[in-house]
Amino acid sequence: MAHAEYKKWLEPDNLTKLRSWARDGLTNEQIAKKIGIKRQTFQRWLSTYSDMSDALKKGKEIVDAEIEDSLISIMKKHTVTTTQYKMVKKDAFNLKAERSKFANIYKLDHPNATKEEVGIAVAEHVDVYEKIPISKTVTEVDPNASAIIFWLKNRRPDIYRDQTFQKLNEANARKTLAEAQLSEAQLKALEENDDPSNKTIIVDDIREIDSNGSSKTEPGD
Repeated sequence: MAHAEYKKWLEPDNLTKLRSWARDGLTNEQIAKKIGIKRQTFQRWLSTYSDMSDALKKGKEIVDAEIEDSLISIMKKHTVTTTQYKMVKKDAFNLKAERSKFANIYKLDHPNATKEEVGIAVAEHVDVYEKIPISKTVTEVDPNASAIIFWLKNRRPDIYRDQTFQKLNEANARKTLAEAQLSEAQLKALEENDDPSNKTIIVDDIREIDSNGSSKTEPGD
């Protein structure tokens, strides 16, 4: 497509796609080719639409490194800065210049657009108000104990194993061994009970037991 519709590439799914392409190592020229536009057009998009440029910037950064840096930062005592803003109407001269710049870029990307369409696009994408910081609050934050435990258990599992699970496993092992020993003793007792040679014979006189272990009976008894 000669002139891709920029709005399509401001949608969340397509911003994710741009971020993914950048993370895969594609250059801006290669991304422009995938979209179906010239590199110069894509560069104008990036300079005009901050969402696109931010998507590419994020994609080109190493995500894992960002996460690790964040984890390390909260494991240490650190400060958090909170900024409050207020919305202020832009200076009339600056607003006019910003609208004019956007309109010119839009016309380059949409040569067949009517004056009304250009005006609508300008109204949609050039804000009348801007954020002005009015105050900053710096808060000191203690180290995050959960993050420290997570880091140590994964980085040094040989030292910082979860003692609760270790003790539970040891207890289960002892219980299993005791049950096995008990079952073995019960089985042995049953086997001995079934053996005739192990049966007890009760007699009144020990002389009544012959050499074979059986009871003798006197004639006439």
